[in-house]
Amino acid sequence: MSIIVKLVVLGSGGVGKSALTTQFLQKQFLDHYDPTIEESYRKQMDIDDVSYVLDILDTAGQEEYISMREKYMANGHGFLFVFSVISRLSFEYLSDLHHSLCRVKDTEDIPIVIAGNKADLQNQRVVSHDEAKAFGDSIHGPYFETSAKTNTNVDEAFFQLVREVRKAKKIVVANPSNSTKKFKCCQIL
Repeated sequence: MSIIVKLVVLGSGGVGKSALTTQFLQKQFLDHYDPTIEESYRKQMDIDDVSYVLDILDTAGQEEYISMREKYMANGHGFLFVFSVISRLSFEYLSDLHHSLCRVKDTEDIPIVIAGNKADLQNQRVVSHDEAKAFGDSIHGPYFETSAKTNTNVDEAFFQLVREVRKAKKIVVANPSNSTKKFKCCQIL
């Protein structure tokens, strides 16, 4: 039986949310910008020897779709906060995003991973690794420097988000090498 995990990709417009999602799911790089309203994907995969069905919601970053954001937040289990390392505004937006998420979820204990995307554009960088990592540490969210273009840390960021959800939901999974214990995996709804 697979565990269903609902992941939501959030961030401002143009930071590469769709490019990261497409790279993760299809191993393709989108080199053109087409603003997303909402795209939903479902994929089954094994992470740490556990079978998951990942429901991934790629959200709009444009201001005109902000009203839909609370619905995404209420229904998600884990959240990938994406910003562009070449845009200070996209990084600063994450603080507002975090406050909104905590308000909607009524807790600060939320599975979050931060992705500093476009890390391949080092000569244009305006947000340092240390600054982004400090923000991640402050909200208890692991930080990954990613590049959808070069497929750098894309799988790692999504896999870690699944691990963060598993840890937050206190999901116990069977250890295949330990046959004396029996666990039944259940779906997350």
